[in-house]
Amino acid sequence: MSALGGPQAMVGWLVAVLIVIPDGMVWSELGASLPGSGGSYVYLREGYGRETWGRLAAFLFIWQFILSGPLEIASGYIGFSRYVGYLWPGLGQWDFALIAAVVGVLNVALLYRAIGPIGKLTVTLWVGTLLTTGAVIATGALHFDPAKAFDFPPGAFQFSLGFLLGLGAASRIGIYDYLGYYDVCYIGEEVRDPGRVIPRSIFWSILAVALIYLAINLSIIGVVPWREFVPASERPGADFVVSLFMEKIYGHRVAALFTAMILWTAFGSVFALLLGYSRIPYAAALDGYFFKVFGRLHPTKGFPHVSLLVIGIVSILCSFVSLGLVIDALITTRILVQFIGQIGAVALLRKRTPEASRPYKMWLYPLPSLVALAGWIFVFATSEPLVILFGLGTLMLGGVGFLAWSWHVRSWPFAPAGA
Repeated sequence: MSALGGPQAMVGWLVAVLIVIPDGMVWSELGASLPGSGGSYVYLREGYGRETWGRLAAFLFIWQFILSGPLEIASGYIGFSRYVGYLWPGLGQWDFALIAAVVGVLNVALLYRAIGPIGKLTVTLWVGTLLTTGAVIATGALHFDPAKAFDFPPGAFQFSLGFLLGLGAASRIGIYDYLGYYDVCYIGEEVRDPGRVIPRSIFWSILAVALIYLAINLSIIGVVPWREFVPASERPGADFVVSLFMEKIYGHRVAALFTAMILWTAFGSVFALLLGYSRIPYAAALDGYFFKVFGRLHPTKGFPHVSLLVIGIVSILCSFVSLGLVIDALITTRILVQFIGQIGAVALLRKRTPEASRPYKMWLYPLPSLVALAGWIFVFATSEPLVILFGLGTLMLGGVGFLAWSWHVRSWPFAPAGA
């Protein structure tokens, strides 16, 4: 709500939907035709040429992922620590940072084991997530007040440069909320009938997340007046607004119990993210498209411990940064290589291999690609200048790292003639 100063920030979720739906078509075409584990890594490698520019694109994806993946995980650690503030009032900035770091260490420790016991723990964590989400929506539906929910401030929709920048910020939050609609692509090799299942999974995920987040946000602002937590920098309650929502209806004791459920949900999210994300650099290293050290398995427990430790440690370090900056850096870092890069991959594959099997073909091609491209450029261009520089700098450093690594292993563009 802070991005546009009121309920009109919900427009940002609409803009995000208008970006992720055509982007979902990009993912669907790539995922259905190239259903290998690794997702973007596979699509970029094949789209730009397995032994030439595809090596660079795949490397840059993993390179930015070493930063953007931990940023996404760190956002969960930060959110966890802020909700602890409801149960433990009076905490300072360093207290929050310490709590986030402790949660990060615990997460790594729980995952530092063979995959077998992790499955049961994952199911238990996600049951808590579903219960928490359902409770918020049901409570909001029973106590919804339209006058509070649609209390727009004067000039809420007055078009200006400030409104455009605020809309970009709200859109980034919306996209952050949708992240994960393409997760099925990372395990495409394990999906039965990927040509049908992957596109359906992507579009159902987008629809489900859109409805859930719309319901949650309307539930909250229909009970808690938005002026009580906007602007977030001046309203401590913005750190745990769902707890305030439950407190207004059921009192502090029930809200405290519900906050514990939120903490369980937050931990379930970061647990699943670290588990999945630690496998991506590992897979790329095994294929020879990233630093070999990431392909090492634990000598006795058989899991990719180097990749897990690197992603885990970087996540902990990122949790010392503000949540808003973490989200902005996360989105802008992924836009250049992953989202825009994949749009290019679809076009190149269509041109180079028009006869290839495509179980799902993008409707009205290339219009959805162009809409997604325009959306990603808008989101990137309306970011803070320092965040834009961070995204560009990450890309440039990745290019330098790729050249140094390629020279060391004598691969393209330094491969011996005839190799």
